[in-house]
Amino acid sequence: MGLFNRKATPSPTAPAAPIAQVTLEDGTTYTISRVVDVLGDSCPRPQLMTKKALNEAASGAVIEVRVDNPTSMEALPTVMAAVNGTHLGTVKADRHWCVYVRKN
Repeated sequence: MGLFNRKATPSPTAPAAPIAQVTLEDGTTYTISRVVDVLGDSCPRPQLMTKKALNEAASGAVIEVRVDNPTSMEALPTVMAAVNGTHLGTVKADRHWCVYVRKN
């Protein structure tokens, strides 16, 4: 593909199509609009990538952050107030955690 035949990238403010649904421990079901995969990354990259995803998301969008670093997993909920987000829950998977956050 040549330099001048690039495909247009979608607008970051465009609403994302739902990816999946998750039911958390309290029984609430959320529709996931984006997944942030930061497996193998350590602080501060998971927090920065989550902040970027929240900035690009529409209000009320739910984002799943996949993280395998324990320190990053513990830091994500505490960062939410500073990045205009709400921590909904954290679920332990086989070899990582899924942290669910929503944009305020």
